[in-house]
Amino acid sequence: MSERKHKKTLEAIFAHPIKTNIDWKDIEHLFEYLGFEVSLTKKHHAKIKAEDGLEVVVILPHHGHAIESKDEIVKIRHFLEAKGVTPDTFAA
Repeated sequence: MSERKHKKTLEAIFAHPIKTNIDWKDIEHLFEYLGFEVSLTKKHHAKIKAEDGLEVVVILPHHGHAIESKDEIVKIRHFLEAKGVTPDTFAA
């Protein structure tokens, strides 16, 4: 996946008003690109863990394509902000 695609995903996460229906795979690939560990749990949740152990749990969509919950997008946004990752800090 290209850096430009990752930047577009990051911009969607930080969009105002909060954008929903962001493809889960795009978010997963962005996190992997940023060096975070992504793993699935038995209850179909995803756990994204940074090197320092900070975690955020993201509920996967029922059909596995898009995250439609604004609360989940906000959790992802706050996680990225805590790591210093925003569209302004991302070089693509």
